[in-house]
Amino acid sequence: MTAGNNGADTPENDDPFGYLYRAEGGEGGAPGSAAGGGAARQPGVPRTSYNQVRAVGERQYGAQQTQQQAYGNRNAHYAAPETLPGSERTRSVPAQGYGQEPRRRNGLLIGAVAVVAVVCIGIGVAMLTNGNKDKDNTADKTGPTAGASVAPSKEPTAKPAPGELPKQDAGSLRLDGGATTAKDVPGARSANGTYVAGMNTPGASATWTVDVDKAGPYKLWVGYGVPGKDANLTMTVNSKADPRPISMDNFAHAPEGAWDKGWTRSWSLVTLNKGTNTVKLSCETGNQCEVNLDKVWLAQPGKKK
Repeated sequence: MTAGNNGADTPENDDPFGYLYRAEGGEGGAPGSAAGGGAARQPGVPRTSYNQVRAVGERQYGAQQTQQQAYGNRNAHYAAPETLPGSERTRSVPAQGYGQEPRRRNGLLIGAVAVVAVVCIGIGVAMLTNGNKDKDNTADKTGPTAGASVAPSKEPTAKPAPGELPKQDAGSLRLDGGATTAKDVPGARSANGTYVAGMNTPGASATWTVDVDKAGPYKLWVGYGVPGKDANLTMTVNSKADPRPISMDNFAHAPEGAWDKGWTRSWSLVTLNKGTNTVKLSCETGNQCEVNLDKVWLAQPGKKK
């Protein structure tokens, strides 16, 4: 190998790292060299530079910067929709169909619970209504046990139809002195089977307040029941006691002790004033008061009942 065609022209130019510290345009980098952008290297001419010399950090990557600047300029006008004024920056938009299935299942579950609740409420109301009806029916079909009492009716005496005289259930009369209502003995002819019991207590009484259109004599009929033996009560009209008791004999001929077989009726003649009158049947000294009363009514003297 000769220095003229293969080696460096001088020993220092043979340094392969010389391009790092040689000044641009100096020896080995002067214009006209191949590395400096001049004419191509001629065969046999020693190489004076390996590259254009620049200080470390001075190389400019113009193409890349130009592309970055161009890209930045091209996208300078773009702004994300969520950054625009009035938008919800943090609102997230779920993907199509995402999250809808749980909401749908929740809606179906709530609907099913509501239907079950409505059905349960309807069943409860129906059961309550039927229970009340059953209680009412039971009350209508069953009465007090033997010896039980029923409160007297507070309803006023019903006015008779034109041409008829007053009549009333004994259970709706004013009761005093231990007289009470009951309906454990069957056969009473009142509307609901109620009658006046407890008349065998001294001082017990049932008072009827009755209106008539004209003064005069009337037949006072009394429906009653006896346990197979005769009875009687004192009758007081407008606070005046009749010296003769009203007879309540065993006209039904019931066997002794058979209260349900002893229902019958009897009458006594009374004189009433026009308008309001009071008629009291009571158990006084000397009376035989073992009797139940079920009805009272008035009739003309010439009629049988």
